[in-house]
Amino acid sequence: MPVAKVNGVETEFEPGMTVLQVAERAGHEIPRFCYHERLSIAGNCRMCLVEVKPGPPKPQASCALPAAENQEIFTDTPMVKKAREGVMEFLLINHPLDCPICDQGGECDLQDQAMGYGRDGSRYAENKRAVEEKHMGPTIKTFMTRCIQCTRCVRFISEVAGAPDIGMISRGEDAEITTYLEQAVGSELSGNVNDLCPVGALTHRPWQYHYRPWELKRTETIDVMDALGSNISAQSKGAEVMRILPRVHEGINEEWLADKSRYVVDGLQARRLDRPYVRENGKLRAASWDEALNAVAEKLKAAKPEKIGVVAGDLQDAESMKAALDLYRALGSANTDCRQDGSALGHGPREGWLFNTGLQGLENADSILLVGVNPRTEAPLLNQRIRKSWLAGKTSVGVIGDVADLTYDFDVVGRGTKTLSKLPKAATDALTNAERPAIVVGEGALRGPNGATVLQQLGKLAAKVGVVKDGWNGFNVLHSAAARVGGLDMGFIPANGGLTAHEMVQKGALDVLFLLGADEIETGPSKAFKVYLGSHGDRGAHTADVILPGAAWTEKSGLYVNTEGRVQMGERAVFPKGQAKEDWAIIRALSERVGHTLPYDTLDQLRSKLMADHPTFGRIDYLAPAGSFDVASLGAKGELGDVVLTSAVVDPYLNNPIARASATMAELSAQRMAPALLAAE
Repeated sequence: MPVAKVNGVETEFEPGMTVLQVAERAGHEIPRFCYHERLSIAGNCRMCLVEVKPGPPKPQASCALPAAENQEIFTDTPMVKKAREGVMEFLLINHPLDCPICDQGGECDLQDQAMGYGRDGSRYAENKRAVEEKHMGPTIKTFMTRCIQCTRCVRFISEVAGAPDIGMISRGEDAEITTYLEQAVGSELSGNVNDLCPVGALTHRPWQYHYRPWELKRTETIDVMDALGSNISAQSKGAEVMRILPRVHEGINEEWLADKSRYVVDGLQARRLDRPYVRENGKLRAASWDEALNAVAEKLKAAKPEKIGVVAGDLQDAESMKAALDLYRALGSANTDCRQDGSALGHGPREGWLFNTGLQGLENADSILLVGVNPRTEAPLLNQRIRKSWLAGKTSVGVIGDVADLTYDFDVVGRGTKTLSKLPKAATDALTNAERPAIVVGEGALRGPNGATVLQQLGKLAAKVGVVKDGWNGFNVLHSAAARVGGLDMGFIPANGGLTAHEMVQKGALDVLFLLGADEIETGPSKAFKVYLGSHGDRGAHTADVILPGAAWTEKSGLYVNTEGRVQMGERAVFPKGQAKEDWAIIRALSERVGHTLPYDTLDQLRSKLMADHPTFGRIDYLAPAGSFDVASLGAKGELGDVVLTSAVVDPYLNNPIARASATMAELSAQRMAPALLAAE
């Protein structure tokens, strides 16, 4: 490896590194505003100046200067110190003294670097310029007078998000960042520009003036708004989660976060269930825990085992599903299901319902076929990875299903199931000739009466074109529900002779229907006695006869399995609201009243039982290596028919009870629908 000297100390570096990277490898901090390791190099701010020999006798921008063999780099000479002070002085010429009221105060790069590398005074007495504020949508609050034109926001939106809505116009003193045609930023990753902004020019609109950073308690946990399991920091003040920010996890979300996952926090406070309710004479009334649990227990004891059933929702933790599964199996019921959408998954090897390449591993695929899935709405951070691979020229993409703007080019292979029976030659050749082909199938293709047949046909296609082979498993199921893989892993599907979720809600099918956070299934036809255990007064609670208030995902510790089969642990950030309890504890209390007391009294005991029955839950943050399996054995025979394959997620901002309670999600949904409404007019 080549060697350079940094402040007199020899340091090895990899070819292609910049001077800034070599200096930081040697342990020397280099101040910067425009440079970011995941964005292209701009060289705008000039804050990263260093002295380099051999070279001209002047400071040079280290972020844009390639490192070379036997180079001497100096980061703390008097020349460098004076140059950085001058750059900082220029940056502050027009920057307003807003620190006391700026939301960035306390975590502002400009504040920190002005203290560390700036002067203690200014020689400029001229009036500061003012810049008009811009409307960038529900997630971004602008104070453009504070902007230092680092262009991080421009580069992120253009390069990573693939929605070039932000740009720089004019030159010199008139230069400013703005949106094109004064429209809102249309990216589902727009909130990341607020994190990237090194000053207070772009801040989080939903949280404006709500907190100071040093007031917040930080809890490392997992996001459940999609099935990726993005690593997040839930930051709370008192009993309220104030904001959610991403944590770095290279295998899942890198350091980004989707807008829905970030701004859904206001939904955690609204429409909450904070006490039990019992329906009397057609109306719900508040009740005590004993009264509510006894009412449920009486109905369960009076009903026959085949006439009771439980449906688990999309946001449930593994512990609550395990407790519900153990209880209903003890009661003799085979009617258990975690597939509210009627998915055909759950039978055969575990690889049959996983994202087998891994989220990061999909970047290695050189040909991808998307079937019945829109990754931009179902998993924005996965879509960003596909875009990254496409930009590098490594990947071609084909689509069977809805045609949408995915932020990268793709070939339309077909629209529905008829295409699967006879794939066009060009698409087949693209997969066959690829070294690492991949198929990504969404829940939209696997639901409904022909879901099992579609799965079988995809299995045949995968076997034919070599999607699964030694060292590579390119068969991927992209789930949209955070609880789905965990439920399938523990067998939360109908036992022999049991009813599916859609069969359970039919008229006369059951006498008692237990909805474990299940809000996405239509229960109208069912005349059963309905029990709803959940955190929000949403669809499931509207028709319930008894409501048992549970904890939201930030109010309990729980295990979640993401779409690639990685088990992760979410931690409690705040306590449940009012009289609400953790879901597993409610089910444990109910088990005593029905005479089938569950064999665990604490969460640790429950987890021990879960891991003993299903060892995969004991390997936290472990991603199993790609293993080959008989992909052709998936699904079942039947008629494919001619059905258009559509995404399972119609509106990503309103597809769960927490999101539907969020005012910010309602604004984002309205903004997303605005172009379609204008076109209809």
